[in-house]
Amino acid sequence: MSIQLKTLIGKLNDTCRTGATRAANIAIGMGHGEVDVEHLLLALLEQPECDLQAIARRSDVSMSALEADLRRELAGVRIAATRVPVFARRLQLLLEHAWLISSLALPQPDQVRSCHLLLALLTESELSQQAARISGLFARFPVDGLKHRMEKYVAGSVECALPAATQDGAAQLAASAPAPALAQYTVNLCQLAREGKLDPVIGRAAEVRQLMDILLRRRQNNPILTGAAGVGKTAVVEGLALRIAAGQVPPPLRSVALHALDLALLQAGASVRGEFEARLKNVIDEVRRSPHPIVLFIDEAHTMIGAGGAAGQGDAANLLKPALARGELRTIAATTWSEYKRFFEKDAALARRFQVVKVEEPDEDTAAGMLRAMVPLMEQHFGVRVRDDAVTAAVRLAHRYINSRQLPDKAVGVLDTACARVALGQCALPALLEDAACQIERLSARIAALERDASCGAGAADARPSALPALRDERGSLQAWHAELAARHERERDLCARVLALRQQDDAGAAAEMQQQLQALQRETPLVPLEVDRHVVAGVVAAWTGIPVGRMLRDEIRTVQQLKPALESRVLGQPHAVESIVQRMRTARAGLDDPRQPKGIFLLTGPSGVGKTETALALADLLYGGERKLVTINMSEYQEPHSVAGLKGSPPGYVGYGEGGVLTEAVRRNPYCVVLLDEADKAHPDVLELFYQVFDRGVLEDAEGQMVDFSNTVIVLTANLGSGAIMQACLNRGAAPLPTPQELDALLRPHLARHFKPALLGRLQVLPYYPISDEALAQVIALKLGRVGQRISENHHAEFCWDDALVQAVLARCTETDSGARNIDSILHGSLLPGVADVLLARMAEGLPVAKVKVGVTRQGQFRITTR
Repeated sequence: MSIQLKTLIGKLNDTCRTGATRAANIAIGMGHGEVDVEHLLLALLEQPECDLQAIARRSDVSMSALEADLRRELAGVRIAATRVPVFARRLQLLLEHAWLISSLALPQPDQVRSCHLLLALLTESELSQQAARISGLFARFPVDGLKHRMEKYVAGSVECALPAATQDGAAQLAASAPAPALAQYTVNLCQLAREGKLDPVIGRAAEVRQLMDILLRRRQNNPILTGAAGVGKTAVVEGLALRIAAGQVPPPLRSVALHALDLALLQAGASVRGEFEARLKNVIDEVRRSPHPIVLFIDEAHTMIGAGGAAGQGDAANLLKPALARGELRTIAATTWSEYKRFFEKDAALARRFQVVKVEEPDEDTAAGMLRAMVPLMEQHFGVRVRDDAVTAAVRLAHRYINSRQLPDKAVGVLDTACARVALGQCALPALLEDAACQIERLSARIAALERDASCGAGAADARPSALPALRDERGSLQAWHAELAARHERERDLCARVLALRQQDDAGAAAEMQQQLQALQRETPLVPLEVDRHVVAGVVAAWTGIPVGRMLRDEIRTVQQLKPALESRVLGQPHAVESIVQRMRTARAGLDDPRQPKGIFLLTGPSGVGKTETALALADLLYGGERKLVTINMSEYQEPHSVAGLKGSPPGYVGYGEGGVLTEAVRRNPYCVVLLDEADKAHPDVLELFYQVFDRGVLEDAEGQMVDFSNTVIVLTANLGSGAIMQACLNRGAAPLPTPQELDALLRPHLARHFKPALLGRLQVLPYYPISDEALAQVIALKLGRVGQRISENHHAEFCWDDALVQAVLARCTETDSGARNIDSILHGSLLPGVADVLLARMAEGLPVAKVKVGVTRQGQFRITTR
């Protein structure tokens, strides 16, 4: 007789099943290749108050002596090379006979207990011979007594308390106590909701209603939540659990229990083949037999495919399919959209059993409402007060500057960290004090080392004679500053404690007066934070992203109002283009444009090196907080019609499907940015047609069907079309004025019409760029020399200056070519900076300080570099 091992393991009660798992672990620990009878008996002896121990006590069998005999027998087993043991033939034989005995036994038939295992060991001929060889103590067990009076020998065992399968009261007992598999591998979310252990869920009422609609179907009543990580898929299910616990659901759902299935826990410890399948089948059977309806929630549902076996064979997904198809099991699944496309859509039989519910990222207002619902919990946990401006700042700054995560998850993380920072700041030393103390320690260590070297008559090779006095002065000033900070810290902490005490006493007037004193003392750099406000939140985002706090907190309206002078300081010689861009930005910020469209769509055309790319860089820096907010697409790489797949992603069946497109992924991760389509005139017309929907509706659908929002972007296209006509119209005019922008636009229209379709030109604001004048070019040269001086000051603590003749010399070289301002970098990096580097390195090699670097021009037109 041969019975499948999976079936035999399913017949074991909890005690024996735990013993079988423990036996496998013992075999692994001893390096044995098989799990044998000795391993199981040794594991059962470790189970407290089981049948085997009760029978041994009543039979006067020493359990310690029996354990010693079993260990001695196992010590003689040869160590195997395999790392995963299998069940031995004798152990399977033992399980088969124990199952036969349990089927005829009075207490709990069809449930194998350790007493049945012992009786099978003593009665089966091959097994009894093996038992006699292991230990003579097995002869003391009364076989006849166990056959006819088993209840007497197992009285008081914990296995007697387990429910019997065929007793009349089995159904009532199962209803009153939780099922073993459900209790072990699932969590009752409704019970957690009744106990108040779930956070409130705000802003997901539509998704919760959609879940209820699907769950009330007769067939295919299994919703699957899809969405990016962090948008709140699990929170939607928790919202349903909260409604069920509160009775705010239709009558058919009021008695439903919502259980979260832990697939990782199902797999943990299932080292024996068939154990995972048995566990999952037990869960499904208990859900099916439950007197009240149960809905399973499977988070990260894509892990079902391949869990417990090879994908498509004995994995969890295929075990669930029959129950899902018959409607016997209702399941709520959750996974990301990319994982759904990757795993579920490839398995049509599994995908058709689920109804997709898309969970989109909430907007800022909805996310702020979600966050406000969590504020009382955060205040109670951290013991701090959270201002409402901190909530709005957390949502706004996280949405704009943290692009790797989604709302509301990233806003919750920011506010949670801000609360922790305030709670820590009220009881610990501020970072400013700690940094000052560390700097004093480093200076003291260096001074001590120099003094020791000086006392020995040897000085450091790079130390100047005045190094010690300067270091001592620096340390003295640092110590004075540290003492001032420490005294101020004590005063701030005292005032902060008083304000908090007055607030607890509900003395609002005195608390406000004390808070004014605290603010006057703190000024702009508080050492002890009183509460969580927008400045603390901005500090957290700045620490995560590296963007300065002041730039993040700068008002958008003020930024747009001050955009013109800031843009003119970087884009020189193009006042008409700057004015047009600023007017469009002001119109968009005032809410007068279509909110679905991008904030601005500009086609900058003109000669090379006149500031077109610099305009895009300046807009990214001034509007969105840094040049890293610029997404650059080189359109010369898209000269073939099929290359459009590189922008929005490859279609199904093509190489790269599922990886996303260059443009769509960049904007999805960074929705507040400037998109630069460089050299747009070199792209294929079919590629440019892709942008029609972006310019009209502000969205672009990628290859996976996901909509990417462009409404918060500024799109800049650059082209060199008509450069010759612009140069001819603007140069060699003598005293005649330059053509107006309207005249240049009319001059460029024929050139643009030959390359761009009228439908595209009608969606763009064309801005012609003039050839850069000598005056503007001189300003650009001075600007770039100033940046060189800034780097020299930061790295060498030296002053950098130059003669006016240097600017004229670089200007003369720039006019030799038609590359405009682009030639400045080539001249500086090819001729000037190598000479400056040689002089600086020579001074550093000699150990001489550098206080000033000056650059001039010789009569022969060569650069002259002097230092002192």
